[in-house]
Amino acid sequence: QVQLVESGGGLVQAGGSLRLSCAASGRTFSSYSMGWFRQAPGKEREFVAAIRWSGSSTYYADSVKGRFTISRDNAKNTAYLQMNSLKPEDTAVYYCAAQFAGTYYYTGYKYDYWGQGTQVTVSS
Repeated sequence: QVQLVESGGGLVQAGGSLRLSCAASGRTFSSYSMGWFRQAPGKEREFVAAIRWSGSSTYYADSVKGRFTISRDNAKNTAYLQMNSLKPEDTAVYYCAAQFAGTYYYTGYKYDYWGQGTQVTVSS
């Protein structure tokens, strides 16, 4: 069992930055690929970014490529999402998710555990 807790969301002006954190419980964090997804009001959940369990590979949605960076610190059981050059269309609830030894990075239902989400609001 893995519990995920997101933090770092908030209100920011367009062009600003935020860093989201996802703290995981358990001693097998390094065996899980981690993903970030988001859901805006009235829209479906969408993939944002993912990082392989080893940290050797990262994956991004086209809409955030070049602006967002996903990383992980296995010693701290934590994954991060650094978000720069934020736009109003980035406004959403952001969720982190964990997939055991996962390779289905873009597919939400393949993830085994989800956090409760953190709100990110970008004002214009």
